[in-house]
Amino acid sequence: MTGPKRVIGGVDTHSSTHHAALIGLNGRELGDKEFQATQAGYEALRSWLSGFGTIQSVGIEGTGSYGAGLARDLSSHGINVQEVPCPDRRSRRQAGKSDPQDARAAAHTALAGKASTAPKYGDGPVEAIRAVRVARLRAIKAKTTAMNSLRALMVTAPESLRAQLRGLPGAKLVHTCAGFRTGDSAPDDVLAWTKTALKSAARRIESLEAEAKALHATLARLTAVAAPETSAVFALGPDTVAALITAIGDNPDRLRSESALARLAGVAPIPASSGKTNRFRLHRGGNRAANSALHIAVIVRLRYDPKTRDYTAKRTGEGLSKPEIIRCLKRYLVREVFKALKKDYRAILST
Repeated sequence: MTGPKRVIGGVDTHSSTHHAALIGLNGRELGDKEFQATQAGYEALRSWLSGFGTIQSVGIEGTGSYGAGLARDLSSHGINVQEVPCPDRRSRRQAGKSDPQDARAAAHTALAGKASTAPKYGDGPVEAIRAVRVARLRAIKAKTTAMNSLRALMVTAPESLRAQLRGLPGAKLVHTCAGFRTGDSAPDDVLAWTKTALKSAARRIESLEAEAKALHATLARLTAVAAPETSAVFALGPDTVAALITAIGDNPDRLRSESALARLAGVAPIPASSGKTNRFRLHRGGNRAANSALHIAVIVRLRYDPKTRDYTAKRTGEGLSKPEIIRCLKRYLVREVFKALKKDYRAILST
């Protein structure tokens, strides 16, 4: 089939299949087709796209999840990949939804130049750090769930057991429950079987805590090697460094300036002026993990850094509230972090 010389692709991604669509530079729709989300499927999709002409760009929805593998494959073959946001809910309600529609919408978004964000490659040390950080966060979340289960069991436990455990701090409570002696008992021995349940929950908590500590040590080692300059910034620990560089990805060219990093982390002030009122408001968008990392670092500095405390006193005297001061400090911290990240990424790209 003969098509125009240059074409634009769009892909709606799912866990097992991807639906691709093609349009010309004039916006004319050329076709759509479904492919398997496998390496063979990526090759077939790429071949199908190339059969219509020279691929100018491909807009992909979900490059950070289901579309990550496809985005890496296309980028490795020199195809310009653009990250496409999810379709607007209002227009989706009016026009309906289907995979071909979403794929065509992704292609039209790329053609209109609205998909200007390059996806993260996910093929270097930053992706390795992201994977370890995700595992650690899930271990922490599972530990919290197990701890809640243990405390819920205590609520309905026999009074003699509740009296033994009441008032114990978290670590002591887990240690005590994990040390219960259990064994075969009569089916109606509520005390014995409650101890068995508590011991099971406590052992699970201990296991998850050990797993989280081991992953934290691994994360500290990886971040110290991949981002030594950023790790040296005061108040940035392994998890906060990991959150920041994970938000950027393995291709730092996605962020061309300090302002771009501030925007990505959700700390760039948003104009909210009208008439005679000139003001800025809080930016509630951006990568929330990166924003949280900066917030934690600022809170640490407020407690331990004399310069930050002096700045806080000065700005308080000028009438700023504490939340406003924290927003300012987060923006200033971005400037410091950006300089460190530039050095770290130069080292990463040169290896």
